[in-house]
Amino acid sequence: MMFRYIPHLLFHLLFLSSIMAQFGKMQVSFDDRLLKGNERQILFALESELMRFYTNTNWDDEFTDISIPLSIHIVFEGVTSKGSVQTVLAQALFSSGSDQRYYDSGVQFIYNNVGSIYFDPVLFDPLASFLAFYGYLISASEIDTYIPLGGTSHFEEARNIALRGNASDYSRGWKDRLNLCDNLSENFGLRKAKFAYYYAMELIQTGEIERSVEELNNMITGLDEVYDRYPRERYTIYFLANHARVLADKLSLLGQEEILQTLKDLDSDNAALYDSALVTISR
Repeated sequence: MMFRYIPHLLFHLLFLSSIMAQFGKMQVSFDDRLLKGNERQILFALESELMRFYTNTNWDDEFTDISIPLSIHIVFEGVTSKGSVQTVLAQALFSSGSDQRYYDSGVQFIYNNVGSIYFDPVLFDPLASFLAFYGYLISASEIDTYIPLGGTSHFEEARNIALRGNASDYSRGWKDRLNLCDNLSENFGLRKAKFAYYYAMELIQTGEIERSVEELNNMITGLDEVYDRYPRERYTIYFLANHARVLADKLSLLGQEEILQTLKDLDSDNAALYDSALVTISR
């Protein structure tokens, strides 16, 4: 099995680190314009609690050297009351680096429970489970870029959370999250293509050109697999949109006309970039 290079990975495989952080630089922002004055007290501790939750939760014992950037933007829709229980309704946008971006329109959690956020894998909690779902989902896709299909167990964790959420009294949005998790985890072509892309970029940096070309061809194989099933798959389009320029530049330097032409056929949105690279090669 191939692994991308992670500094000190061997050390951590032999001596599992006690460091729990897997999410690195974080940015949290809120839009509270729809909240009433007394409802805004929810925001006082929430920002710091979100940061604490993601940086202190142990998402994986093995990949402690991975530092995933994470941005969370929450738009609060309001607070509804049912008896003595007050429930917050919101929308959220999670993004990580240039590969992952997830919009969620069905956020729902108990107002009175905003304080210290703790995820229990057995007991469902509307807020902690929602945050943990995206923690595992984003970690899964990130680990996939280091080991082929290495994020599978994290996708399974996210799926289990979604199943519990969908069966709970706070089921808003959980069916969509379950579908999201299934779509990402079962998109093996994209998962393999992302690993091959990042591995190829590292091989180029270390001067291993022949092996990098092999991995770029593996990337094309993965993308072909995606497009055979989903001609306009959202997350594949997003991946290519964020890496098309780098791909065009590197493939131009390597003189890889065939790969560029295939990318142009698969990724019509960025055809101009690939055309420009092809022109550069022909000069």
